Amino acid sequence: MNSNNTTDQGNNYMSKGVPLRKSSQTLMPVILNQDDTEKAYNIYPVCSLGSKKNFNGYNSLVQWIIKQKTIVIDGYGGVFWDEIKWAIDQQITNAGLTINWIETAAYLKPVAEIDAMVTPFLGEKESVWGTKCLLTLKDFYQDEFGAQSPDKAFDINIVVGTGAALINWNAPVIYIDLPKNELQYRMRAGSITNLGSNQLSEPFLMYKRFYFVDWVLLNQHKKAILDKITVIADGQWIDDINWMFRSDFIEGLNKLSSSIIRVRPWFEPGVWGGQWIKQHIPKVNEDVENYAWSFELIVPENGLVFESDGYLLEVSFDFLMFHNKDQVLGKHAAQFGDEFPIRFDFLDTYDGANLSIQCHPRLKYIQEVFGENITQDETYYILDCKDDAQVFLGFQEDIDAALFKNALIESQNKNVEINITDFVQSLPAKKHDLFLIPNGTIHSAGANNMVLEISATPYIFTFKMYDWLRLDMDGNPRPINIDHAFNNLNFERKGGHVSRELISKPRIIEAGEDWQLVHLPTHQEHFYDVHRIEFDKEINIETNNDCHVMMLVEGESVFVETADGAKQAFAYAETFVIPAAAKNYKLTNLGKGRAKVIKAFLK
Repeated sequence: MNSNNTTDQGNNYMSKGVPLRKSSQTLMPVILNQDDTEKAYNIYPVCSLGSKKNFNGYNSLVQWIIKQKTIVIDGYGGVFWDEIKWAIDQQITNAGLTINWIETAAYLKPVAEIDAMVTPFLGEKESVWGTKCLLTLKDFYQDEFGAQSPDKAFDINIVVGTGAALINWNAPVIYIDLPKNELQYRMRAGSITNLGSNQLSEPFLMYKRFYFVDWVLLNQHKKAILDKITVIADGQWIDDINWMFRSDFIEGLNKLSSSIIRVRPWFEPGVWGGQWIKQHIPKVNEDVENYAWSFELIVPENGLVFESDGYLLEVSFDFLMFHNKDQVLGKHAAQFGDEFPIRFDFLDTYDGANLSIQCHPRLKYIQEVFGENITQDETYYILDCKDDAQVFLGFQEDIDAALFKNALIESQNKNVEINITDFVQSLPAKKHDLFLIPNGTIHSAGANNMVLEISATPYIFTFKMYDWLRLDMDGNPRPINIDHAFNNLNFERKGGHVSRELISKPRIIEAGEDWQLVHLPTHQEHFYDVHRIEFDKEINIETNNDCHVMMLVEGESVFVETADGAKQAFAYAETFVIPAAAKNYKLTNLGKGRAKVIKAFLK
């Protein structure tokens, strides 16, 4: 128990009666239970490092800190610095030593000054979007911070807080990372604020500032200090900590970059959410109304989990790209740099409702208006569906843009329903269909689908035009973005063009006695392509210096073995990545029927 009277109540921690995280999802365990490794969809996938690589607890960490005498403790936004400082302080004080604390928060510029600095990147207050921040983390701190030095009158000197490494002491750096899902659960509980702010705001405004300002600067800082980090730690637990030394951390990144990668997925309910995830994925919390999403591989918000002696330590995926982008992306590393370009996520409308009618920005628009490098080109792969499932895609042949816009505006202003199929095509969906959604295309997933969304990585730039007059999960109106949408809609994607150009036409491009390789061509504007590998027993595949993003979409499980000897089994619907540096790998079907594996890769 600590000074803030923190307790764990169903994994929603409380401090002085106030929740520190708000989520229906349980916290990742500190130590892996044996039954978490069962051969089913695993919500806690790990990269095992062998024994004595991860260490547990503040006691072990402080024993190491005391030997160093002078330490820098940096970390991501959203870390509970007061809790960490208290835990370390108690251990050092109990050892009979004196400690000099220098807290970075004390040297932040005044809130009003920081607000003025970031406001140009936040767009209109009512808007969901801003533009990518061009500042640096150092801009948030007063010059006096860099002038601080250790005080020899104390046994131990520690500078602690986000940005601590900016002080540039000749001292070991501990970096405390925090998973993005936990950061958002803390944000929703009101237990944290944005960097340099002392005020709580509406969750969507906090998220906007995190996305366009805080995360941009913190990721740049993380990359800049990567070579200085001596210890990496996981800050998602309130009263516990797991940590490892840099050499083992780098060894883990190097291992992943040449073998097999699976990020930790996380799950979210939504107004249109369905029941497929609850019915098919073990260990998700079933005491929720629905699940709308699974963040299978949205790498700006997913983490990698390292395991040693059962202890788990999660770090953000971007560490892997900062250190190993060439091995991960191979011949495409120069084009995409630190940005992993492909994402996989689930859209669950099974026994749920329709998504909003929407589109995504064209490339020039997202670059000029939002500061992104690539745009949100998508496809819908139908993993599962009911007989009545449909996808809304493209316009009717006789579409009148002005009439459509007027109908949308009237619906928004007067809260009246639209017969959307007067304007937008509704197409039947069946299992293994691939619908193509290049930027500017009007679309929506209808009810009773389980969609594997294969897409470019950007993921928040959705312009909703019609949302079936729904409120969000908290009873508030959902944002409608008619003007943004009409700045991007392609009205040539209509009538017969849709069935000709926006529904992938599979064709067999290679075949053997008990296998075939099926090409599911994507649109010319997509920078990625899709294959489906269908086989009865086993098949060998070359990466050809490409990165492969994969999922078993039919069958029970597959066993993957890479050239370096890495081996791992994956269940139905689990996403995994074979980096370019793996060179080649073998897939073995562990089920009774034919296995079908989707492979997305860069063109």
